[in-house]
Amino acid sequence: MKTSNVPFKKLALNALAGFLLFAIAGQPVRANTPEAAPSGDVAPVNDTFPTLHKTIEISGVEIFYREAGDRSKPTIVLLHGYPTSSHMFRHLITDLSVHYHVLAPDYPGFGRSGQPAMADFEYTFDNYSRIVEAFLDQLEVNAYSLYLMDYGAPVGYRIAARNPGKVQSLIIQNGNAYEEGLRDFWIPIKKYWNDYTVENGKALEGFHSPAGLKWQYTHGVQDSTRISPDNWHIDLQHLQRPENNDIQLALFYDYRTNVPLYPEWQEYFRAYQPPALIIWGKNDFIFPSEGAYPYKRDLRNLEFHLLDTGHFALEEQGGEMAGYILNFLKKNGIQ
Repeated sequence: MKTSNVPFKKLALNALAGFLLFAIAGQPVRANTPEAAPSGDVAPVNDTFPTLHKTIEISGVEIFYREAGDRSKPTIVLLHGYPTSSHMFRHLITDLSVHYHVLAPDYPGFGRSGQPAMADFEYTFDNYSRIVEAFLDQLEVNAYSLYLMDYGAPVGYRIAARNPGKVQSLIIQNGNAYEEGLRDFWIPIKKYWNDYTVENGKALEGFHSPAGLKWQYTHGVQDSTRISPDNWHIDLQHLQRPENNDIQLALFYDYRTNVPLYPEWQEYFRAYQPPALIIWGKNDFIFPSEGAYPYKRDLRNLEFHLLDTGHFALEEQGGEMAGYILNFLKKNGIQ
């Protein structure tokens, strides 16, 4: 007699469905959601405010930006570093936009923003700060917290020093404002500042080679298998555009203009005392923790955390960092 296998199939399907429901309910949706964050607010996966990918023209340049959250909520502006783009904030945007309006622009020559010819555009930190400032003005954002990482620090501190009344708080992640933070990594760059030659510039090109990019993402981390290689492959897409190598060297050279402004930024800290949060990858060779401690001299309302990871701390400690940010903003009444 032939036996039907329908009951077996039904049982198997029910078992599979049960397993999937258990897996979904029992496991985090992604590795760096804030399950391990400190006590307090925990950012859920955000389906209410999806990240939108937009462009806007600022001073004749097409600026790409990511936006999420309720525009009636306080705004957090995420300013990326070298050699990446707003892509570095892709998870953090989701975590924060449950409670905040979040904006993350790409600088000209980075990510998906336009790359004007060097003959037509000034690739300097001062000009980047003017672009971001105009971006916020055009979007009618008149009050904001600034997340400052790497290049985002000299861009953001210029904006803050010019608009102290608009800055509600500072979130500082491996972003320098003190000479103590310019250590061994900066020796060949300082040589370029002092002797502006093709040869000295050529020596810096390795930083944005494939191997140099991978090193920036993986050096100092606890578990390199948690760092997606998509990061440096995505960065390469803009770094390999024609003339982009020269743009990066121009910015290396222009970084020298930030150092004389450090005293001005430190005076801004002392005079205006913005609430500040430091969440710093302490194993970063580019901006080591020696650059984090001096903030304690000038900022009275400072929350300070050194994390056991590297330069791109969000890639390994993003969940913990999101928890710190949410708790810090709530504690300071920014909600």
